[in-house]
Amino acid sequence: MASISKLTCIYSDLILHDDKVTVMEDKINALIKAAGVNGKPFWPGLFEKALAIVNIGSLTCNAGAGGPAPAAGAAPAGGPAASTTAAPAEEKKVEAKKEESEESDDNMGFGVFN
Repeated sequence: MASISKLTCIYSDLILHDDKVTVMEDKINALIKAAGVNGKPFWPGLFEKALAIVNIGSLTCNAGAGGPAPAAGAAPAGGPAASTTAAPAEEKKVEAKKEESEESDDNMGFGVFN
């Protein structure tokens, strides 16, 4: 888990990016001081250097992504092309199953408000 020092730097960087301000050590320190948080003094400098070569917007938008998304309608590697008519049929099946499961709960004779 991230330490308090790292988290304050992360949040400070996000605040600065949201306000379209260049991420710099002194600005990170100012935000940390305004928040009243005491942390290790070396983290803001490390964050400034690390984020100088990275687009923070792309980091936040692609967090957890395993890589670039395939083009629309593209098939997985080695597989057949995706059919555009298959998706609505699958959605209908899922909705039908959900409706059946809700009805079966009612038949059991108990509920939240009984």
